[in-house]
Amino acid sequence: MDSFLTQKANVMREGGRRLAFVRDSLMEFAQIGVNFAEIDQKAFELIGAQNAKANFAMVPGYKWATCLMKNDEVCHGIPRKEKVIEPGDLIKIDVGLLYEGFHVDTTTSFYRGPYDEKKEKFLEYGQHSLDRAIAEAVAGNSVYDISFQMEKGLTRHNLGAVYQLTGHGIGRRLHEDPMIPCFAQKRDKKNKLYEGQTVAIEVMYTQGRPDLIQDSDGWTFRTADGSLGGMIEETVLVTANGPEILTKTA
Repeated sequence: MDSFLTQKANVMREGGRRLAFVRDSLMEFAQIGVNFAEIDQKAFELIGAQNAKANFAMVPGYKWATCLMKNDEVCHGIPRKEKVIEPGDLIKIDVGLLYEGFHVDTTTSFYRGPYDEKKEKFLEYGQHSLDRAIAEAVAGNSVYDISFQMEKGLTRHNLGAVYQLTGHGIGRRLHEDPMIPCFAQKRDKKNKLYEGQTVAIEVMYTQGRPDLIQDSDGWTFRTADGSLGGMIEETVLVTANGPEILTKTA
């Protein structure tokens, strides 16, 4: 890699480690009875303590550090005080930060309350789908390779692959090219990955049909049929030898 890509990788590696700590801390904080506004305030505090900035709050028209969703909500949920974690809720925490000029982004999905086999399987299959997709993030492969494995990992379990939202490139800007869909498109075979590229690979999926509708708040996307929605995301560095997940603590 050239000197800029090496510098970028090193900074984003550190930024990713810091974001992973924030994400995992928020997940631990998000217990039954906690409301979404409290989680978002905690995110601002944790990100600041990492000598970083809450990059979601830099998006025009958005002032929060996180996107928080539960149950049928899939993406871009506003962290409102009125939303409280209740037993059985499937929670999604999407959070990012800006560290030394570079963005990183991650999402986790989990549930609170008694053991639920259906939710366990739903999350297990989503993680497996993401793992398959990340494994394709190798220099010389294409966006199609990532999307194909993600979609295959979902449809084999009769889960819906969201088509209205995508993963994305990431670096100096939070959202960069390429767009990385959750389903395969032949045109993406031409979109080759290169060594040193950084991408936010995210699986967005549903227990029912993949169609989403947007709430009147102009942000929140939820399943049109009311089924469960999931989202799991990692920031990944593309290398010649395989993918490196940057949003991890170790």
